[in-house]
Amino acid sequence: MPLLRVLLALAMAAGLAPAALAQPAPAHHAAPARPVPPPPGGWLAQVSATADGAMVLGNPHAQWRITEYMSYTCPHCAHFEVEGGPPLRLGAIAPGKAALEVRHFLRDPLDLTVALLTHCASGPAFFALHQSFLARQDEWMARAQSATPAQRQRWENGPLAQRTRAIASDLHFYDIMESRGIERPRADRCLANEALAKQLSAQTARAEQAGVSGTPSFALNGELLAGTHDWATLQLQLNAHM
Repeated sequence: MPLLRVLLALAMAAGLAPAALAQPAPAHHAAPARPVPPPPGGWLAQVSATADGAMVLGNPHAQWRITEYMSYTCPHCAHFEVEGGPPLRLGAIAPGKAALEVRHFLRDPLDLTVALLTHCASGPAFFALHQSFLARQDEWMARAQSATPAQRQRWENGPLAQRTRAIASDLHFYDIMESRGIERPRADRCLANEALAKQLSAQTARAEQAGVSGTPSFALNGELLAGTHDWATLQLQLNAHM
């Protein structure tokens, strides 16, 4: 399904007016460095949310804000998490030099379903689920690629909760949630969260307004980094600026 059709369908399902989708996200500008002590457990245990629902890992007063625009069905995003996630966390986030902001760029109904589930958890648990779904992407994407026409019909038709729960069941997403301590009834409530679906659709629209056209893409203090879609290129950009 073309991306534009996916976004329009998600927006209409969530009751989001086209005018609301056109509002760009405010840029994050470099904050003055502050001698803020890390919380118990260090900066990797510090998670906060922006006003429009993006999740932020690390020092909220850090001089540098790295924004990742990502999709759970994007293989390059899964590769970035494996290759770039650990050095980024250890080298920039743990010392408090930078914070990582995760923003969703929805590509399809599967992507929306996983995003709803990862937001079922708050604090560090969000990032634990985020990493779990990306680490097992090959496994559940293989199931998706072998889905029957009847399964795909269930994924694309009906109310939000009906569609997302069918995807979660067919692709064994409940197993991933239970491995992180979230039982099926709680996961089902998250999959029926139309307000969150609307918020995630708006994140995608704002990303497009900011110039994002593929995933993963990155911004530094609100400025989109042209041609930066993998860890090797992002590392060069961070070394040049930080």
